[in-house]
Amino acid sequence: MKLITIRKEDKDALGVKIEKGIIDLEEALKENPNDHVHTNIMEVIAGGIEAIFVLQNYIANLPLENNPNYIKAEEEIEWGPCVTEPNKIICVGLNYRKHADETKSPYPVVPILFSKYNNTLTGHKCEIAVPKVTQRLDYEVELGVVIGKEAKYVSKKNALDYVFGYCTANDLSARDLQKKTHQWLLGKTCDDFNPIGPYLVTADEISNPNNLQLKTYVNGEKRQDSNTSDMIFYVDDIISYISQHMTLTPGDIILTGTPEGVIIGYPREKRVYLKPGDVVTVEVENLGVLTNTFIEE
Repeated sequence: MKLITIRKEDKDALGVKIEKGIIDLEEALKENPNDHVHTNIMEVIAGGIEAIFVLQNYIANLPLENNPNYIKAEEEIEWGPCVTEPNKIICVGLNYRKHADETKSPYPVVPILFSKYNNTLTGHKCEIAVPKVTQRLDYEVELGVVIGKEAKYVSKKNALDYVFGYCTANDLSARDLQKKTHQWLLGKTCDDFNPIGPYLVTADEISNPNNLQLKTYVNGEKRQDSNTSDMIFYVDDIISYISQHMTLTPGDIILTGTPEGVIIGYPREKRVYLKPGDVVTVEVENLGVLTNTFIEE
């Protein structure tokens, strides 16, 4: 199932992508009430398999003919981040071999972890202001992993059982801020530096997260084209490793690293960083295409 966040004036609502368009669950429930159906993405994640099952059954019995007003075209809705209130956003650095090669960095022995915060979250088609404090804004297509149940001391063998779903993400990075100190935090946490979506795809639709194509386009020009099979630490490795050190909770987001092709990997004289007016599209196989336009702050 492909779940989305529909941004409305007073709150965020839950949507479900179907062949005919997007079902606005809030509107559907007005005409076809069901007290067991959640209308908030965080409630669905917390409800796990049972909540998904209820939602699937509801949609299977929902009248879809004659264009009911609860089916929206994608152009009609305002997109929010596909996960709205994670307890944690944990990122993995230098997790692709060819990306480590292009930046002339040694392969990590253990996952390099850093964090983002909820201020970085934004959605598909949302405008992102280029912060005045950076001159070196870079893109990073990444596979996002969303945890579905509490995980502590999880084995690698069982790690994927704790995944609720996956999403496309762009780990935007202000390289000049990132390189100011040995800590990367400042360059990773400016406002809207973590667009995710358009969909949160439930784990049952992704048979192997360690074999998915990733691509980035800037103004239509392909910049990144790789596969999660190039990761140094696979998704199950990462979940297990993090869970040895902290408890993962439903809704937590893990960004698993970016492949080669980022701007900082280019020869210095060929680096042209993102600027107002640029349109960046990132995509992960089977998870959807995420596009953002950059504007002046």
